[in-house]
Amino acid sequence: MNAAVPPDARLQLIVGYDGSPPAVRALDAAIRLLSGRNGQILVLYIGHLSAADSMSPDALAEMEQSFSEIGADLKAQATGQLRGREDRWSFEWRQGDIARELTEEAERLGHADPDETVAIVVGSSSHAMHRVIGSVAVSLSRHSPVPLVIVP
Repeated sequence: MNAAVPPDARLQLIVGYDGSPPAVRALDAAIRLLSGRNGQILVLYIGHLSAADSMSPDALAEMEQSFSEIGADLKAQATGQLRGREDRWSFEWRQGDIARELTEEAERLGHADPDETVAIVVGSSSHAMHRVIGSVAVSLSRHSPVPLVIVP
């Protein structure tokens, strides 16, 4: 893999986004990375249900509705952050394991057009517990199939 991105190469940036201050900083960093380059930002919110196995169908339906509402709120927040760049980004929300969904999307985009450079951009977690059990950024640093930018 070539570490330098040619200036004329198309850059696909996948930003893990949950509206938290680290995610906002990650999106700001992606905007700066794309500045002056040809490419697109995919803002990706992933709702994670850690105990979905033990939830009733009604509870799962309620959580899905909550994720949908959160997704709409996050899209509005990202729209404000990306004002003036309407044609250079898109927003999606999904459910699942956050690191896995981000890496699978990166692989999908990379296979769809091998000439594009795909990278994942996430914010670093400030939660003390993540220092003990790990975070999405830590998991991605071990398993990402594409370049990874972790924004402090």
